[in-house]
Amino acid sequence: MKRRYFGTDGIRGQSNVFPMTPDLAMRVGIAAGMIFRRGNHRHRVVIGKDTRLSGYMLENAMVAGFTAAGLDAFVLGPIPTPAVAMLTRSLRADIGVMISASHNPYEDNGIKLFGPDGYKLSDDIETQIEELLEKDLYSQLAQSDDIGRAKRIDGVHDRYIEHAKRTLPRDVTLQGLRIAIDCANGAAYKVAPAVLWELGAEVVTIGNEPNGTNINLNCGSTSPVALQKKVDEVRADIGIALDGDADRVIIIDETGSIVDGDQLMAVIAESWAENQTLKGNGIVATVMSNLGLERFLGEKGMVLERTRVGDRYVVEHMRQHNFNVGGEQSGHIVLSDYGTTGDGLVAALQILAAVKRTGKTVSEVCRRFEPVPQLLRNVRTTGGRPLEDIQVKQAIADAEAELARNGRLVIRPSGTEPLIRVMAEGDDRGQIERIVNDLIGVISNVRTAAA
Repeated sequence: MKRRYFGTDGIRGQSNVFPMTPDLAMRVGIAAGMIFRRGNHRHRVVIGKDTRLSGYMLENAMVAGFTAAGLDAFVLGPIPTPAVAMLTRSLRADIGVMISASHNPYEDNGIKLFGPDGYKLSDDIETQIEELLEKDLYSQLAQSDDIGRAKRIDGVHDRYIEHAKRTLPRDVTLQGLRIAIDCANGAAYKVAPAVLWELGAEVVTIGNEPNGTNINLNCGSTSPVALQKKVDEVRADIGIALDGDADRVIIIDETGSIVDGDQLMAVIAESWAENQTLKGNGIVATVMSNLGLERFLGEKGMVLERTRVGDRYVVEHMRQHNFNVGGEQSGHIVLSDYGTTGDGLVAALQILAAVKRTGKTVSEVCRRFEPVPQLLRNVRTTGGRPLEDIQVKQAIADAEAELARNGRLVIRPSGTEPLIRVMAEGDDRGQIERIVNDLIGVISNVRTAAA
């Protein structure tokens, strides 16, 4: 069955435009509730969200759907995605929901679903939900006396704060560090600064005044300029940029330079290998991670195993092959010793632990390898399948042959936006730029001709 609703990270789209409508959100609640309504116990769902204006609308719709399916709904309010995953397990819920479009602008929203183990749902279960969405759900609603109840849960922020604090090694505090943090006007605007302050740091916070429409707006991990300026202004030792739902992180070092997810994974892998806590003798990353990371790990006797794009696929590979460090170049860092999904704050704490233990600056700690020149460009699509065109296929084959010995080429449709992503990397920057530009031209011409 072709997937109509679910992409690489749940369901996502423009708010109040199909599929991100209250009606579909309610139907997802009913369908997911039916699938996870197993056994004779009182079933429950936990529902968190970020700070988008549309979150109120979708939250109420999903509460209606789940309670109609017979589940009790525990409403958490604005809280990071990793906290929802953690609380799904902690509260022994049957399913967890995060209403968020992550790093997208406020106009978008999304629905991420977690199973009772705190992991994102498999493709198979998402397919089951999609199949139910096409059927008559209303004939299978709960009986009148089995309708679920809904209530807001207090203290969930404190639970996550304590969870995050416990991931920092006991012999490490953040005393003496001045940390600037950008919460992207998103889900972590309360909890992230609190964690850092309680661990002893001097904390300077920006992006902590959400108004429903400013999430990720000129702030956060996808727009770190404001944090770079703040690091320079207050002479911070480090800057931490989260995204709207706080499942990814980008670091700004004391010089104002950006440190991406590849460098962060290298730091954590090397540190954990030295502490003999690294599993799998390496890390799991996606096809988008830089070739420089792979070479660095190889020099250290470690491996890099790649998956398709999407942190859920990274996690699946980690679970299947017993790795405990994985992630994406974009800053999704999954540390399975501490959680079941990407957690930007917990990943940042591991970097801070390495900084404190070595006594070095963030720039010294986080510059683990020289990245290979890499160029990523997007082509917006309006329909059709340009990647199946014979001219495009030939151009891709020619580019792959040219890069065979000294680089890589990755071309893929975005799982969250109507884009085709073209990425190439190699030791010759000029060659990479020419290859990407040529491919963009061929794809654009085919797209224009099809239109």
